[in-house]
Amino acid sequence: MTRLLRSSVLCLATICTMLAHTAQTASGSNRETPIVRVVREASPSVVNIHGHKTVRAGGLPGQGQSFQQVNGMGTGVVIDPRGYVITNFHVVQDVNDIRVTLADGRPAVARVIAHDLRTDLAVLKIDAREPLPVIRIGTSEDLWVGETVIAIGNAFGYEHTVTQGIVSALHRDVPVNEEQSYTDLIQTSAEINPGNSGGPLLNLDGQMIGINVAVRVGAQGIAFTIPVDQVLDIVSGLIQQKTVNQITHGIRGVTQWNDKDESEFVVTSVASGSSAEKEGVDTGDRILQINGHSVRNHMDFEFAMLELTSRDAIEFEVANTKGDVTLVSLRSQPHPRSSETPATPVAQRIWTSFGIQGEPVAETTMQDLNRRMETAYGAGLKITSVRPGSQADRQGMQSGDVLLGIRNWQTSSLNDLDYILRSDEFRSGSQSQFFIIRSNKTMIGYLQVAQSARRATR
Repeated sequence: MTRLLRSSVLCLATICTMLAHTAQTASGSNRETPIVRVVREASPSVVNIHGHKTVRAGGLPGQGQSFQQVNGMGTGVVIDPRGYVITNFHVVQDVNDIRVTLADGRPAVARVIAHDLRTDLAVLKIDAREPLPVIRIGTSEDLWVGETVIAIGNAFGYEHTVTQGIVSALHRDVPVNEEQSYTDLIQTSAEINPGNSGGPLLNLDGQMIGINVAVRVGAQGIAFTIPVDQVLDIVSGLIQQKTVNQITHGIRGVTQWNDKDESEFVVTSVASGSSAEKEGVDTGDRILQINGHSVRNHMDFEFAMLELTSRDAIEFEVANTKGDVTLVSLRSQPHPRSSETPATPVAQRIWTSFGIQGEPVAETTMQDLNRRMETAYGAGLKITSVRPGSQADRQGMQSGDVLLGIRNWQTSSLNDLDYILRSDEFRSGSQSQFFIIRSNKTMIGYLQVAQSARRATR
């Protein structure tokens, strides 16, 4: 029976491969359905994610700890040709080494550059050697109950598994536990399995209309998807938080759909005195390109700014309300905080080698945090600024976080942190666990900064 099952699996895989090749030469036949065309177009922008999670069995700095390795898998979607990928945060949470397989089978390594625990979304960066194919993005605003949808994902490790179903319902709220719940989800009958998380839900036009996130345990044909409009809003906000510390340009806008069913990024306001205002950018203008990157929505706009600094010129291709297209060159202005210089040698050393500025948390503030969280933490270091591209930034630390400790050391001041970063024990280790408070929750991360710390102290 086992031999027969294995043979059947092999035969099905062979048949799928044959169908994919045959469909390329069977254009116009009855076999080339809309679903075949959608899968063929979207698959190159879907990636498979694998990794190992280290699960903590208890303990904070100064307490005994034990760990367990758990295999994890999921799916991601390429949304920028430079290698930026969207997935669910639970797919990569606590994963030390994120491994990605591209659609053509090439392996790659990814890192988390931004995430949102509440909505379970994360942005990864793959170090791509050439531009990657990007998913086409639609809207979830005009979905019809009953319309056909397609899911692609890494189901149980079977890469690029395709399933289809219909939109079963809209605006579903799904509680997960006391701390987290999903809101305003799309319910579908497309089969979703472990490993599908983070993959796209597509309409028959080949557009991504959501990110698959969960199934109803014990049920059949009940799956849930985060609407793509919600995804775009959250991801745009995450990226904007990172760019605001680097540059300001004075432009704010929204995604709008035109009468050709195409999305556009339309300027809604221009800051007074900004370089954009001085160059004539006006409300109602459409931003078509930024430094050669196509801009079709708010998320594209923010990603186009992501790797720029205050020293870079920004060239906008702008269409005004009359349809006239012009090139506008702006000189970015640095955010005020990005030009601050740490006042002491210790602060400067931490800013250079690790990438944060901080201040001790007041005793009364710590007492208030302990009361709200029902904890008994002694002290912490409030992060007031994170240097873009630094080790701290790559590990996901944010302004407003309270750093409680690293390994078994408590961080109650910059001097404490400086001692930890310069210690032989810290620098000799391959990774070190850290603990932070964010939004009244304790979060755990892993630092891999030994080499950079060693270089910085020579």
